[in-house]
Amino acid sequence: MAPKSDAPIIQGAVPPRDVLLKFIADNPERASKREVAKAFGIKGAARVELKDLLRDLEDEGLLQKKRKSLVRPGALPPVTVLDITTRDKDGELIGRPAEWPEMEGAAPAVLIRQSGGGKNNKRKVATAGLGDRIVAKIFPSKSDTGPAYTARIIKVIDKRKQAALGVVKMLDDGTARLMPIERRDNEMILDELAGAKDGDLVEVDVKRSGRHGLPRGEVLSVVGSLTSEKAVSMIAIHAHGIPHIFPKEALDAADAARPATMSHREDWRDLPLVTIDPADAKDHDDAVFAELDTRPENEGGMIVTVAIADVSYYVRTKSALDREAMKRGNSVYFPDRVVPMLPERISNDLCSLREGEDRPALAVRMVFSKEGRKASHTFHRIMMKSAAKLSYQQAQAAIEGKTDDKTGPLLEPVLKPLWAAYETMKRGRDRRQPLELDMPERRILLKEDGTVDKVVVPPRLDAHKLIEEMMIQANVAAAETLETKRQKLIYRTHDAPSLAKQESLREFLATLSIPLAKGGNLRANSFNGILSKADNSPHKDLVNQMVLRAQSQAVYSPENIGHFGLNLMKYAHFTSPIRRYADLIVHRALVASLNLGEGGLTAEEEAQLDDIAAEISTFERRAMAAERETVDRLIAHHLAGRIGESFDGRVAGVTRSGLFIALPEYGADGFIPASTLGADYYVHDEVRQSLVGERTGLGYQLGDDVEVQLVEAIPLAGAIRFEMLSAPRKMPAATRSYHKSKTGRPMRGGGAGRRSARGRR
Repeated sequence: MAPKSDAPIIQGAVPPRDVLLKFIADNPERASKREVAKAFGIKGAARVELKDLLRDLEDEGLLQKKRKSLVRPGALPPVTVLDITTRDKDGELIGRPAEWPEMEGAAPAVLIRQSGGGKNNKRKVATAGLGDRIVAKIFPSKSDTGPAYTARIIKVIDKRKQAALGVVKMLDDGTARLMPIERRDNEMILDELAGAKDGDLVEVDVKRSGRHGLPRGEVLSVVGSLTSEKAVSMIAIHAHGIPHIFPKEALDAADAARPATMSHREDWRDLPLVTIDPADAKDHDDAVFAELDTRPENEGGMIVTVAIADVSYYVRTKSALDREAMKRGNSVYFPDRVVPMLPERISNDLCSLREGEDRPALAVRMVFSKEGRKASHTFHRIMMKSAAKLSYQQAQAAIEGKTDDKTGPLLEPVLKPLWAAYETMKRGRDRRQPLELDMPERRILLKEDGTVDKVVVPPRLDAHKLIEEMMIQANVAAAETLETKRQKLIYRTHDAPSLAKQESLREFLATLSIPLAKGGNLRANSFNGILSKADNSPHKDLVNQMVLRAQSQAVYSPENIGHFGLNLMKYAHFTSPIRRYADLIVHRALVASLNLGEGGLTAEEEAQLDDIAAEISTFERRAMAAERETVDRLIAHHLAGRIGESFDGRVAGVTRSGLFIALPEYGADGFIPASTLGADYYVHDEVRQSLVGERTGLGYQLGDDVEVQLVEAIPLAGAIRFEMLSAPRKMPAATRSYHKSKTGRPMRGGGAGRRSARGRR
C-alpha cells in the first residue's frame, strides 16, 4: 500500500524529497531501502535514482543509517555548539554541530530560528549570520520535511569564523603557506605575515577562497612557536575558543579581594580537617574529617564532615569575576597546563584550603548509621584551618603502616577515623550499586621540554575512593537540602540509556551469550551483572567498552531526572566551586536558602538557571574535546619519529571505513582503512561490531588484540595511521545488520582517522 501524503504520488517514480522524508518519519518500521522502494512501487532503473536520493539526504544530515534502516538523525544534546554553514531554499540559516564523532557519519542539519517570539517576550535575542559559531537550544522539528531539529540562539561565541588556525611554512621561493591544524581544511597562501616566522602557530583571516586555486589570507596574530612546550595545548585552546586570558577588570577584582571575615560564620578552626589531593595539586577546595558517633541511638555510626572552599563569598553575581567564570564554565586541564575558571589570587590563594591558614568554607556534617545509611545532615558557613595537606599516596601509606613526620601524629585522631567512616559508607554504596565500569584512566607525564615522557595508569587507591564517596554524599546532601527548602538549583543529571542504545547493546551481548533483560526500567546494577559475567573472560575489556558506549552523557539541568550511573535520585555538584561554575551556583543557592549571609543566589540569576545549565553543559563538552585532542596531538608528536615500528594494540572502534586501533601503552588511537586490510570484500557487522571478509569469513572485532605497524603520524591533526600485521580470525556467521561499501568494492578509509569516539561521564 502506498504511503499517505498531501503531495501527488506517482507509483513507480521516485517521490519528492519532502514526501520521502515524511514517509520515513511516519513509518520507521518500513524505512529500509527495500521497504521504501516497495511502498512507492519503485523498480528497475528507478531504484538507482532512489538510492542516490537517499544517499544525498544522508550526506546532508537529513537522514541517518541505523543498521539497515534510515531514520531522521537524533542524539543531539539539548544545548549544542553549532557552526552556521549555509542557508536553505527559503533563506533560513542552517547549522551543524561543531563537535560530531566521525564514526556517526554526517552531522545532522539544524534550522536556526532568529525570531524572539511575541511582543510580550522581553528576552534579548542574539542574532547570527553565516560563518558564526553559536550556543543554541535544540528542539525536535515539528516539520517532517526539513531538518530534524530547530534551534534558538542562546549566544554567539565566535563572530569570525573566517579566521583559521595553522602553522606557517616558508617555501623555497620565499612565499608562505598556512598548514592547517584540521585535516579537513586546505592549505592557504599567506599574503601578509605580520612578523610570523617559519614554524609559528598563527591565526589567519581568510581573505579569498575561490573555486580554483588555494585560498589566500593574512596573519592576524602569532600564537607562538610550534616548538614551544605549550604550543600543543594552545592549538586546542584556540581551535575551541576557550577563554584563557583574564581581562584586566577580573584580575583587578581578584587583587582587590580581601580575606573573609567571621560575619555569619561558625568558628571551626580547632577541628582537624585535612586535605587529600594529588601530590602536584596547586589548589585545595575540599577538606574532610570523621569521628565515631557516640550517641547511644546511633551505636557504631559515624559523623563525616566535608568542608568546601567558600567561593561564593568572593565571586558575587554579575561581578567581573562572575562574568569571566560564567564565560569559562569550568577549568580545563591539559598535560602541560591548566586554564583555570578563576584567577590564581582566588583559586590558589584566598579560596585554597591551605595548611595552617584561616580559610572560609561551606561545610556539611553528615551522620551515617553503621549500615552506611545517611541519617541526617546539616550545612554550616564556617572559618576553618586545615590541619594538614596530604597526598593520596601519603595518606594511603600511613594507613598501611608507613607514616612520616606529618602523618604519624595524624594517624590515630584523623586518618584511622576517616578510613573507618569510609568502610561504613561503603556498605551503603555496595547496597546502592552504582555503575562499576573498569576503565582505567591514563595520565601523560611530560619531560621538561613539554614532550611526552611516558603514559602511566596511576593505581586506584582506597584514599581515592574515600574522597570520592565523601564528595558524592556531600553532593547528595546539597541537593536534598535545596529541595527541602524549595530552592531552585542546578542538578547533575545522568539519564538512563536510550531504548535504541539498549537494543544495540542487547544484540551485541547476545553474540557473547550474555542476556540483557528487555524493557525500559534497567538500573545501574543490571549493567553490573553483565560486567561481572564478563570479568574473567577474554571479552572483559570489550564488554566494558560497549556498556560505556550505551550510556547517556551527564549534563547540568534545573530539572531533576536523577543520576543513573551513580544510582541516585538527588544529586548536585557542590564540592568543586573553584573549578566548576555549577558548584558555585549550588553554593549560592545554599547561602540564600539557609540565610547564611552574603553571596547568595539572586532572583534574576534563579530565573536564568535553564540557560546557565545549558551553557555550562556545553562548555564542559568543549573542555573534554580540547583535552582529548591535546592528548592525541601529543601522542602523535611522540610517535612521529617511530614510523615503521610495530606496536601491540586493540581494536577500539569499528566502522564501514575501517578500524580504530588503541595503543594501551600510550593511550593513543589510530586508524586502519578497510582498503588496506587485504584483498577480501569487507562488510560491517554492526551487531557484532566487526569487519568481516565476505569471501573468507575472516575479520576483526571490537576488542581484538592485534599487532599493527605505524605508517603515518600527523602531530598537527593528532592523526595516526596504522597497517594491520595480525592475520584476521574466523568470525561467527554474520548477523542481518551489516553494510557493504557503497561501491561494492572493499571499503575505503580515505586517510588517517582522528580518534575513536571515546566518552566520559
